[in-house]
Amino acid sequence: MKTQAQVVVIGGGAVGCSALYHLTELGVRDCVLLERDELTAGSTWHAAGNCPNFSTSWNLIKLQRHSTRLYASLAERVGYDINYHITGSIRLAHTEERVDEFRHVVSQGRAQGIEFEMLSPAEIAARHPFLKTDGLRAGLYDPHDGDIDPAQLTQALAKGARDRGAEIYRNTRVTAIERLPSGEWSITTTRGTIRAASVINAAGYRGGEVAALVGQYLPIVTLSHQYLVTEDIPELVALGAARLPLIRDPDVSYYLRQERQGLLLGPYEWQATPHWLGGIPEEFANQLFDDDVGRLESYIEAACARVPILGSVGVKTVINGPIPYAPDGNPLIGPAPGLPGFFHCCAFTFGIVQAGGAGKVIAEWVASGQPEWDMWPLDSRRYLEFANHRFTHAKAVETYQYEYGIGYPAEERPAGRPAKASPVYARLKSKGAVFGARGGWERAVFFPAAGDPTKPEVSFRRPAWHAAIARECEAVAERVAVLDLPGFTKFEVTGPDAAPWIDGMVTGSVPRPGRTALNYFCAPNGGIVTEMTITNLGEGRFWLISAVAGERHDEHWLREHLPTSPVAVRIDNLSARFGTLVVVGPRSRELLQQLTPARLDNEAFPWLAVRTIEIGYTTALALRVNYVGELGWELHVPVEHMLSVYDLVWEAGEKLGIHDYGLYSMDSLRLEKCYRAWKGDLTTEYTPLMASLDRFVKLDKSGGFIGQAALRREAAAGPRERFVPLIVDADDADAAAVSIVYLGGDPVGLVTSGGYGYRIRKSIALAYVRSDLAAPGTALEIEILGSRRRAVVGREPLYDPDNLRLRG
Repeated sequence: MKTQAQVVVIGGGAVGCSALYHLTELGVRDCVLLERDELTAGSTWHAAGNCPNFSTSWNLIKLQRHSTRLYASLAERVGYDINYHITGSIRLAHTEERVDEFRHVVSQGRAQGIEFEMLSPAEIAARHPFLKTDGLRAGLYDPHDGDIDPAQLTQALAKGARDRGAEIYRNTRVTAIERLPSGEWSITTTRGTIRAASVINAAGYRGGEVAALVGQYLPIVTLSHQYLVTEDIPELVALGAARLPLIRDPDVSYYLRQERQGLLLGPYEWQATPHWLGGIPEEFANQLFDDDVGRLESYIEAACARVPILGSVGVKTVINGPIPYAPDGNPLIGPAPGLPGFFHCCAFTFGIVQAGGAGKVIAEWVASGQPEWDMWPLDSRRYLEFANHRFTHAKAVETYQYEYGIGYPAEERPAGRPAKASPVYARLKSKGAVFGARGGWERAVFFPAAGDPTKPEVSFRRPAWHAAIARECEAVAERVAVLDLPGFTKFEVTGPDAAPWIDGMVTGSVPRPGRTALNYFCAPNGGIVTEMTITNLGEGRFWLISAVAGERHDEHWLREHLPTSPVAVRIDNLSARFGTLVVVGPRSRELLQQLTPARLDNEAFPWLAVRTIEIGYTTALALRVNYVGELGWELHVPVEHMLSVYDLVWEAGEKLGIHDYGLYSMDSLRLEKCYRAWKGDLTTEYTPLMASLDRFVKLDKSGGFIGQAALRREAAAGPRERFVPLIVDADDADAAAVSIVYLGGDPVGLVTSGGYGYRIRKSIALAYVRSDLAAPGTALEIEILGSRRRAVVGREPLYDPDNLRLRG
């Protein structure tokens, strides 16, 4: 075995071999794959091999479509035969809600060059003559769907990588991993030790074991998934070489496809079954669990009623195998924080169809430092410390149960909650608040009144709880309102070199002492890595505040860019030590002035200023900023004082008409101000210039910043896209994220946020559009649930364009 390589991949399933293949395609030829057993051992060998393009996630469609395009040409590319049947597939819709989902995805697919097609029941029957259409509303046809032989796919990827110089060692177990003083990784195996600059953990359901070797925990639980294969069916034998389209019945929760001259049925049953909660057996590899067909009985009956030939023959084979699940069912891909050169690419629930795209993404991350696509929904840093074994177990079971659930824009599922809660949580709950989890924290999403729904209605259309949102927005705009916003990511950066170091990291200016400013951190190619509010507390002390979910992501970015030479900069994570109350509205100053001796007038405390003020029995860091565009303050309060300060604010505000508000109204209010959302409106696929944030970019900054050269080139050429607000002639549905913007028949943009603005009483979409279409007044269209709606480019911001209310 080699003793040195540039990259070592651990795991020889479809994903690991794809990573190896894509590394060599990028020119990284000095790479090695280590497999503890045989290639395909784990989840690959027993997978059903289905290859859908469908997803409600914009980037998962990209990932899966890359795979299916690759697989269609892979056999010829590498000279290895693969059984890949592109049969097309039909998804069945029993309800109008499911039809709405299909219409939304059809639009996404079209913008990515995939011609999904809506089918009537009669058209479904014409494409699948053995399927009964009773009770169906519609279907969605994916012409590029099909099934592939997982073992042949894996061997083809392995051959392609070997042919370019990669080496693969089977029956080679990794027993220890150590980072050396040189920065290299030493990987000890049963066949010797190998050193590498980079390591990719592609160990599938054993990904957690590999992570543990470097001191990390990955949130992975193994569940069993069963499918059964029938004996030959005479009607299918009679078809000869012709093949039926694959059927998915998501409202019942199963897939059904042809397997040779029989049928293969795979349900996602409600009785999700975890395994190995105490650890994975050492010798488990090319093995299965015992059959447990009883838990599939109702699904088998439903499938037989839908396709009667299924029940006309016996069952030949039952496969009950292990599949890894992260809490949300998405894989864990990306760099391991604090471990330079170590990457995760594991926990694939749909590993066969996602292997091709995942290999591309992780290879780009290793070779270039950043993938082409922003993969935040799959990023291994998206889970924080709360995602322990108990949480992962609960959420994985729920995710399996809802594997075919409708991908609504807003749904607050209950498993694994509450994981983290503010001291104010119980008080808000007693008021009837409805909560959602963000970064593990319970946050109020809305406050129902008598007659309102007491939980969020899930729909692609404007739901009934919007009446509650309207009341909250009215209180914010006309009186005073308070929001408990726990979990903000907060870093304190201190030291004599803190200011120049921060200045070299951000596109804009470091605020002067006593001031706060929004700033952007970019990748070398100019893409937006993160957005932070930077507050200068004086004497070389700064607070950097960012999104709750970005804590691990942002800390990783900051720490990996600390200078290697001695430098007087220290980073402390204060996220758990402070909570946040946001007090906003035209009477917010009047309210807070009752609670603090500090002056809050414009002369003493202007907009974008920061002060430490006494309030209640503590002091709070008060920032005169907010995310809703009204007069107001963020109060960052020691956690132990949060409840008492909240109660004081509420008591002082009662005579002023105070109201609680939640995340849903905050989102409506920020849309009117065109405030961007991290990983929604701002991703690494967009630069600050594309995001129309030119005012936050100092292209002439003498000290430079990460991404400055790329942004200068872009500024000279002109951004290809621009971020704009659109006023939409919507009906009962607003534009959801990843709705497509059209000019005539051509897709010209992508909606990144959408909703209804209650202050301006209009439907709003925030979108990236072609730069030549970004002028205010330009008339475009947005496809909303299959219907084109007129959308006119507005002038930013849509509400209070001169910020008079913020400065009031």
